[in-house]
Amino acid sequence: MDLRLHHGSAPDWLVSRMVRLASSIFTVIHDEFGSNEILVRLSDPLFFQACSNVLGFDWDSSGSTTVTCRALKNAFEDRDVGVKAAGGKGARSHETFCEIEKIAGRFDISAETVERLVYCSRMTAKVDTAAIQAGYSIYHHVIFVSNDGAWAVVQQGMNLERRSARRYHWLSSRLKSFVCEPHTGIVGDIVHEHVLDMTNAKSEEARRVCVDLVNEKPDRMRRIYESIGSCGQASLTRWIEHDLGHKCIPHFRVLPRRIDWKALGELYNTNPRDFEEVLAAKGVGAATVRGLALVSELIYGQPPSWSDPVRYSFAYGGKDGVPFPVDRGSMDESIQLLSSAIEESRIGNKERLHALQRLRQYAPPV
Repeated sequence: MDLRLHHGSAPDWLVSRMVRLASSIFTVIHDEFGSNEILVRLSDPLFFQACSNVLGFDWDSSGSTTVTCRALKNAFEDRDVGVKAAGGKGARSHETFCEIEKIAGRFDISAETVERLVYCSRMTAKVDTAAIQAGYSIYHHVIFVSNDGAWAVVQQGMNLERRSARRYHWLSSRLKSFVCEPHTGIVGDIVHEHVLDMTNAKSEEARRVCVDLVNEKPDRMRRIYESIGSCGQASLTRWIEHDLGHKCIPHFRVLPRRIDWKALGELYNTNPRDFEEVLAAKGVGAATVRGLALVSELIYGQPPSWSDPVRYSFAYGGKDGVPFPVDRGSMDESIQLLSSAIEESRIGNKERLHALQRLRQYAPPV
């Protein structure tokens, strides 16, 4: 999945066909497996990429996310598959909450569920902006909602310096925590050496220390923070060549210049119980999270994870063992799923037999 930043827009003749084809594909999925299965599929980065390719979009473009989501959103408006979409790219993402309320009215979803959906939409964006810091800013956010209030999120961030994009996938039915291993997948084409990942299981102690820190009086927290700042003292980077210093100390591991101390003061008054409540607080952004994480590491010896959570994605492996040996079990499951769909379809017996024969020749017995 090479999600390179490409400018321009998809032509109307292509988008209209993408919508019609998506309508047919997801109608079959809905009829065979139900509306929640649509959410499961969309939360799978591999299925989403394959879907984009089948619909005719570029395989190596950031638009494979934005244009495909647009096509799916329109398709779900045209067909009753028990799923609707809210949000979009750029300014459209700011309409997400209003669109969730409209979807709730069409699906007769309770006010309590609407409130939860709005919170989930906001938190998924907050996590991928502040809790995971790899240099990608979120510019596209879509939440898919089923008629029973389940949801999936597909959102994308861009790194202008690298001219690359990164896609994040979420699914409500598999979500146990917003701040510990919450994603069903994060995909992109670049693995960075230094990424602050507060959602990694290895960051558990760092998350705990961050909660303890914000429950201290802000003045004490500020003194601790300033004690590891410059304070007018010379830095070791003065004796390191500029290029080497830049490589050795990425900006993700440098204390941010500004911390929203007012926000931390308000947070202290709410007495947050866990890291999710810290992250959800208004005014707590990437700089504040990074500052807390670095204090946790430098003062209290509880480092967060600095490993990039992005993953390269391949379907079943390669026959030569590259990038890994073929996973025949997963392959057989996929074939069985497709076989079942074909057998239950309305095509004639002869056509079905020929289709199954062509399909099964790709899965010789072990």
